[in-house]
Amino acid sequence: MNNKERKEIGTQLSFALYGAANRMNRLHKKFLDPLGVTFPQYLVMLELFTETPRPVGELGLKLGMDTGTITPLLKRLEASGRVIRKRDPSDERRVLITLTEAGESLREELWGVTDKIKSACQFTEDELIELRDTLNSFAYPAED
Repeated sequence: MNNKERKEIGTQLSFALYGAANRMNRLHKKFLDPLGVTFPQYLVMLELFTETPRPVGELGLKLGMDTGTITPLLKRLEASGRVIRKRDPSDERRVLITLTEAGESLREELWGVTDKIKSACQFTEDELIELRDTLNSFAYPAED
């Protein structure tokens, strides 16, 4: 790569990742808005569908969200009636998150968004798996 190519924004990894993340957010928005769920809330809900109750700290760690990000997000989910936050009776320092009936009722629709996104991306299943694995290797390296 010559010096001129290095200075063009379109050749930068950062630019490509930023553009891809924005497109992913826009793709999700049209499916999530009718459900009253934001993209970060969607990620939280998918994770809660795997297991509840979950400690806030564990949920944040799993999703790569710090406390300052996940706490307000969970408060909004609670205000919308989708989750309940309560202190862990065995350790008052921990807050546990549980799905409500209203939150649980979104399970099929939210998991369905995943298939809609796969279609919208227009990649083969193998290409999607390869892209996901490449991005996960970059986002969560074995060592930093």
